[in-house]
This record gives sequence, structure tokens and C-alpha cells, in this order.
Amino acid sequence: MQTILITGGSGLIGQQITSLLEKKGYQVAWLSRSAQSGQKSFIWNIEKQEIDPEAIEWADAIIHLAGAGVAEKRWTPERKKLILESRTQSTQLLYNALKKAENRPNTFISASAVGYYGFNTGTSLVDENSPAGTDFLAEVVKAWENEVKKMESLNIRTVLLRIGIVLDAEGGALGEMLKPPVAAPLGSGDQWMSWIHIEDLARMFVFALEKTTLQGVYNAVSPNPATNQQLTQEAANAKGKTYIGIGVPGFALKLVLGEMAAMVLGGNRVSCQKIQKAGFQFEFYELSAALKDIFRS
Repeated sequence: MQTILITGGSGLIGQQITSLLEKKGYQVAWLSRSAQSGQKSFIWNIEKQEIDPEAIEWADAIIHLAGAGVAEKRWTPERKKLILESRTQSTQLLYNALKKAENRPNTFISASAVGYYGFNTGTSLVDENSPAGTDFLAEVVKAWENEVKKMESLNIRTVLLRIGIVLDAEGGALGEMLKPPVAAPLGSGDQWMSWIHIEDLARMFVFALEKTTLQGVYNAVSPNPATNQQLTQEAANAKGKTYIGIGVPGFALKLVLGEMAAMVLGGNRVSCQKIQKAGFQFEFYELSAALKDIFRS
């Protein structure tokens, strides 16, 4: 039985991956700030750069999801610092612990984000070889990935999954989009949104774990990105919520969200061909089928 250590395991994605792994017979533990009820766990403290050394010795593989939420709060200087350091410092802590360990895990799989490509790449289809953006989130993802790639120097197979917009009934992007009394596109509504069903994302992490030839960066998005207008309208229909086609003006979003507005007014059309060529098969290709599954009663 393989043992899998997950950071950020209590989040939506972490819980989904944990459930899937345990159904497949893996033993899973979370790396957490405090003991978790009902889940094997080890303790770490990122600010103090402390970690239970037994966690590293126990694990056959690590799945690294930890990081402060990007869209949860307005981007004050303090929040931006937390968004960056929660990713880089947690990865540094893992690297330092792995470097000292006598028995190292053979695989390190890390979350990343399509924010690597920048807030707005227009209608161009971007892939893993496309250049990085220069905005705040792009700089965060670059710094994060640079820390993750250090694992390769320890002879650990390292995979990074650049995650798009995760569709899930419990929260995330859909919860925010459908929170107002009526659903409406943001800005022009023409911006591309590269989405993935949470079940496909969890399956992709397990695929990366089990397919030992996989290494490097892969985009974790569905084969069929949608515009903001299309996603909003189809989500409203699937949820049974009123939709209006008049977009929320960009200036209003900037007043409410500040710098973070650029994240929702821009968009990325991202390719998943690399992971498909590696053998991954999506269960949810089409947006309508994904949303129908998510909102099934």
C-alpha cells in the first residue's frame, strides 16, 4: 500500500483527491497546522519552518496543494505577501525537509495555476511552452514553480499541474459567480475561461501519481474552454437561476475588487493536449455535461 502525504488536504481539491485515493486503496495523511479529526495527519508550521520529520519518512509520495486563497480577499499589500509566501515558503520547508531525509518520497506532485500565463492572453491558445505573464499572479506562479522544481535536484520525480477554473458545487468559482440575486457576465463576457470539473482534476492528480513516466509541467484544464458569458449563462441555467445578458461594468468591478478585478476581466484559452497525449482521459469534455453533473439534484 502506498502512502500519500497531502498539504492543503482539507480544501475542496484536497478532500476530493483524498477520497479518490482512499477508494483506490492508498493510505493518506494530511500535513496540517493542527491535528485533523478523522484523518491521519502530521504537523507543520510554515512561518517557523518546522515540520514533523516522520511525515517525510512515512510518505511514498507528496501532493502539494497548500496556499492562501487568491480570490478570497481584496489584494492589500499584506494579502499579496501572504498569497506569495504561503506557496514559496511552504515549498521551501518541504524541500529542506526532503534534503535532510534518509528515506525520501519518490514522487512530488504540486498544484500550480494557469495564472502563469498572465491575466489576459486574449484568444490565442496557450500551452506549456507559452511565455509567462508579468502581472502579480504570474510572478507568484513563477516563484512557486521555481521552488517546486528544486525537488528535481533531489532525484524526485516532479510534476506540476497548472490548474484552471475549478468547477464544483461546494464553492470556488461557481459559488462566487452565482452568489448575486441574478447571474450576469463580467465585463464584456468575451474573455476565455479555461475550466475543469473537480472530479477530473482529482483524477488528474492520481494519474500523475500513478503514471511514473510523467514529469514536468502540464495544464489541468478541460479540452473545451468557454467564454465568461457562456459559462455564466450555462451555470445559471443548470442551477435554475435568473440570467441577464448585461455585463457587470469593468469600472464597477475595479471599484469593488481593486487590482483583483484584472483576474476576472481578463482570461486565458489554455490547451490540455499535453496531458491528453500522455494518456489522461477526461470524463467531462463539455461544459454543459460538467454543469449538469455538478448541479444534479
